[in-house]
Amino acid sequence: MLNWGNFLSQLFNGLVSGALLALISAGLTIIYGTLGVLNLAHGALFMLGGYAGFVAFQATGSFVAALVCGTLFVGLVGIVLERVLIRYFYDRPDEDQILVTFGLGIVLVELVRVAFGSLTQSVPPPAWAAGITPLGFIIYPTYRLVVFGIVAAALGALYLLLYKTRLGLVVRAGIEDATMVDALGINIQRTFMLVFGIGALAAGFAGIVNAPIISITPNVGDDILIECFVVVVIGGVGSFPGAIVGGIIAGEIMSVTSMFDPSYSAVMLFAAMALVLVARPQGLFGTR
Repeated sequence: MLNWGNFLSQLFNGLVSGALLALISAGLTIIYGTLGVLNLAHGALFMLGGYAGFVAFQATGSFVAALVCGTLFVGLVGIVLERVLIRYFYDRPDEDQILVTFGLGIVLVELVRVAFGSLTQSVPPPAWAAGITPLGFIIYPTYRLVVFGIVAAALGALYLLLYKTRLGLVVRAGIEDATMVDALGINIQRTFMLVFGIGALAAGFAGIVNAPIISITPNVGDDILIECFVVVVIGGVGSFPGAIVGGIIAGEIMSVTSMFDPSYSAVMLFAAMALVLVARPQGLFGTR
């Protein structure tokens, strides 16, 4: 039965999950906007972040150490993948890029499955973020509130990187015209490497933060990848603000819909995407 307490709780859930989607989608949209590569391995990088955080937590017992070490590990993996494989497909047809990143995602998933098996793993929230917090009108899990703060801080840091640094200026210029950036004497290949690493780092960070909320499995990135593509379409390809707004919209749609019937949450999400494509094909913040 619908009541205001449940409704407000679902709104908070949608805000938290939407912020996570925004962070993952920001990495995806930056990679696609700058490099022109539709990275179907992005969900696998999200999953890899969760497992990297799990290993680091088992070794150190510290959630903060797991967050830092796991994030850096996935960022490094992203840079290695870009240097070893992805960079050879920038000028290849779109279907080649899709096939190679799709295959790369499968390889990462199966490597993790060999190492850890198919059983779920979990990372407990830090002791200082366990329990519940009374907000006056509802009682809400403390860790979810912490997640929202952590993700908001990460999105803020990503915003500063993209809009207040020279690297960010080059990245945004590369989204508009990579050929002109290269003609100006900027090492566009090095920039591409950093962009892919930043995108992977964002996905890995989100995977670790999400680990105490949802148990980790090798296939945990599959649904996230689909949802992120919807977020990118709604917000607009290559748009960082679009990824944030699209993520919040997607999170709220799925959360509120699941309160009535969870089986329709994905249906409503794709319906919203279809409406955006009809009304504004370039997305809410995208350009033609």
